Amino acid sequence: MSEVIERIEQTRDALLAALSNRDWDAVGELDLECRICVDDVLAEAGSNEAGVRASLEELLAVYRQLIEVASGERQSIVDEMTQIRQAKNAAKVYHLFS
Repeated sequence: MSEVIERIEQTRDALLAALSNRDWDAVGELDLECRICVDDVLAEAGSNEAGVRASLEELLAVYRQLIEVASGERQSIVDEMTQIRQAKNAAKVYHLFS
């Protein structure tokens, strides 16, 4: 296996681990590393096209999962903020009538 493909697989595995731990700082850093790896792997694409394609498809699957989880987390935060806002408004109304 080429060094470039091995690097992208290691980065992909680290990205999956960070995602499962919800370590968003690590996800951000690994995303930058993935971009560098993809640039390197594309430069090698001619010599090992099948390996490069498989590696990039696996990385794409990780990014799909990352987007799904991040969207779910974002929606959870939106829901929580909505509940906080409603509770604040209810407290204001309560204080008006007490």
